[in-house]
Amino acid sequence: MTAAARRTDSASSPLDERAFHAWLAHVLPSGSRGLLPLGDDAAAVSLPRGTVPVVSTDALVEGTHFLRSSPPPLVGRAASAVSLSDVAAKGAAPVAIFLALIVPRGSPRGWAEEVVRAAEAEGARFGAHVIGGDTKPGPVRAVVSTVLGAAQASSLVGRRGARPGDVLVTTGEVGRGGVAALALSAHGRRRGQAVADLLRVNPRVREGQVLARYAHAMLDTSDGLAESARLLASASRVRLLVDEAALPLPVALRKVRSAARRRAAAFYGGDYELLAAVPPGRLPSAIKAVRRAGGRLTAVGSVVRGGGAFVRTAHGEELMPEAGWSPFGRGPTYGDARPRAQRAGFRGPHGTFK
Repeated sequence: MTAAARRTDSASSPLDERAFHAWLAHVLPSGSRGLLPLGDDAAAVSLPRGTVPVVSTDALVEGTHFLRSSPPPLVGRAASAVSLSDVAAKGAAPVAIFLALIVPRGSPRGWAEEVVRAAEAEGARFGAHVIGGDTKPGPVRAVVSTVLGAAQASSLVGRRGARPGDVLVTTGEVGRGGVAALALSAHGRRRGQAVADLLRVNPRVREGQVLARYAHAMLDTSDGLAESARLLASASRVRLLVDEAALPLPVALRKVRSAARRRAAAFYGGDYELLAAVPPGRLPSAIKAVRRAGGRLTAVGSVVRGGGAFVRTAHGEELMPEAGWSPFGRGPTYGDARPRAQRAGFRGPHGTFK
C-alpha cells in the first residue's frame, strides 16, 4: 500500500481518541513547542508581560450552524474565527486556541482531522495555535472553540463606555450575512454557496487591536448590527441613532429594490464586523489606523442621551427593527438530508451564547 493510500485509509477509518490525539501531537506546532506536551491534563501558555487574559468560547453545532454536507475545512475555520472575533472586539491579541470536537460514534477520522487543520490555520494567521481541547461522542457533530487572548488591562474595551457625542462606526460591510440569507431560497449551486458563505467569517483581529486605542465601547456584530446596537445602547445607557443611508452595504444588497427586504438583510446577522463608539475628535485618526491595519472604518450613526437603538430613515427616526440572529429563536430552515422531524432545528448563521 502506498503512503497516499495509507493516509486515505486512515482518514476514512472511525475516529479513535488515542490515535487521534497522537496524530494531533505530531501535526500541530504546539505538540512539540508547548510548555506542557499536547495531550496532558491541561495546557500552559506564557502571556506577554503586563497583560491580562481575555477568553471567549463559541460552539458550532450541526443542524444549527452547519450542514452534515458542509466542507469540514469551512467548519474548522469558522470555529476558530467566531471566537477570534469576540477577542478582537475587546482589543486583545489572540494567544492560543482550544478545540473540543463532539462527533457521533463511528464518524470518520478524516472529518475531525480536516476541522482541526483548518482551525489551526485560521488561528495561525494571527499568531494563535491550537494547544488543547477534547474529543467526545455525541448525537450530532459539534465544534466548541475557546480562544485565549491577551491585552493590557487599561486598554480593554467593553460595551459600557459609549458616551453622548460619540460617533458610531463599523468596520467592513453591513449585511454580508444577510446577502447569504437572501440566497437560501435559491436552488442548486447558489443555495449551497449561500450556506458556505455563512461559514466564511473574517475576524477583525488587527482592526480590533488598533480601534481599541480610540473607542469608548466596542463589540462584534455576529448577531447583526441591529442587535449589536441594542446591546451597546443598553450596556452604556445611551441612545444610538443609526443612519440607514450611511450603512456600507455590499453591492448585492444595494441592488435589492425592496427597502424592507434590504433592511432585514442588512440587520440579519453573521457579519462579524466591529461596532464601536468613538469620540469625534479621534475619528480621523481611528479611520487612518484601521486603514493601515488593512481594514475600513465607516461612520454610521451617533450616540446621544437617552435610551434604546433607533434607525434614521428617509421617513424619520424609527425604533431599530426586531432583526438579528437569535440562537434560541426562529429563523430560516436551510434543510439537509436528515429526517424531516430533525430539520426544524436548523436555524441559520452563527448564534453566540453571551
